[in-house]
Amino acid sequence: MLSVAIVGPGLVGGALIEQLVAYSKSPRFSGLPIAIVGLINSKKMAISTSFASADLDSWKDKVLGSSAVPADLTSFVDQLSALPAPVTLVDCTSSDSVAEQYPEWLSKGLHIVTPNKKGFSNDYGLFKKIQQLSSGPEGPSVYHEATVGAGLPVLSTLNDLVRTGDKIIKIEGIFSGTLSYLFNNFSVPGAASSFSECVSVAKASGYTEPDPRDDLNGMDVARKVTILGRVAGLDIGTDTLPVENIVPEALRSVATADEFMSRLPEFDAHFKELNEQALASGSVLRYVGMVDGQGNQSGVKLARYALDHPFASLKGSDNIIAFTTERFPNPLIIQGAGAGAAVTAFGIFSDIIKIAERFGSRSAAAKI
Repeated sequence: MLSVAIVGPGLVGGALIEQLVAYSKSPRFSGLPIAIVGLINSKKMAISTSFASADLDSWKDKVLGSSAVPADLTSFVDQLSALPAPVTLVDCTSSDSVAEQYPEWLSKGLHIVTPNKKGFSNDYGLFKKIQQLSSGPEGPSVYHEATVGAGLPVLSTLNDLVRTGDKIIKIEGIFSGTLSYLFNNFSVPGAASSFSECVSVAKASGYTEPDPRDDLNGMDVARKVTILGRVAGLDIGTDTLPVENIVPEALRSVATADEFMSRLPEFDAHFKELNEQALASGSVLRYVGMVDGQGNQSGVKLARYALDHPFASLKGSDNIIAFTTERFPNPLIIQGAGAGAAVTAFGIFSDIIKIAERFGSRSAAAKI
């Protein structure tokens, strides 16, 4: 039995719980039991080794209802570390302070699965410490597939390439569903919408952050590039990467998202000129991140791609990642939905199953 506790059971955490409940009810998976034993949000928490599948259908009541107690993450972790069965902590927050606790969790023998990018893209020393504490064959595991590309097998592919000794030449991709959607609609032959109109539609459709500047400044893509680079063995960080912020400089310091949106049309001529220049050269604009495995050209930027390039034909809000390696001189390409609660939860769930399988194989060996 693998026990699972979820920190931050919000949108993604809720989708994960739904998937775990469906899993637990299926006789097909009875040989690999996984049980939720703890839930904690910013206000309340609940721990129980007898959470039933039916109870989890109303999981919010477990955390917010009368059986819950005030949230105390330190106490929560201590109680989980005292359980006899292996426990996986799933951090569904985007918190810096929670990510900084990963080494302590690992030292207590807890496994970690997370879509939180902060532990792997902030301080390089924290990244190395997490890596060291989870590198032993007998120790706890850390899986974070969903930090890059949600449920797409991006990090697992990169890890396989690195572990088998392939030489990483370049990793290039469109890593933001928001920016993918935006430029797939703005920079395309025959498109009539202005840049500000495309941003408005993306915001109204729920593709952007509440303040679209948080997407347009490129930092989310920079975090993903940093994670890929570090997994590939490079000492890079968001503070060392060149990142092209496409928020017009005059709008970077305006007070509110509403003011930003109201003034963005003032800069439509600028984006129109960039787009027309690209289209005149037989190209389209795409916002990309790149890991240079051979030099110092890693970075994040708005770039042009010829109309016959795979990046140019991308649709909707899909992500696309191309691995160019010694063994794959013609890039190995991964493409698909790179955002959304259901697919992110799928990526988390897949990592949980990896830990469950690892534990199960050890248990079976111990019984022989």
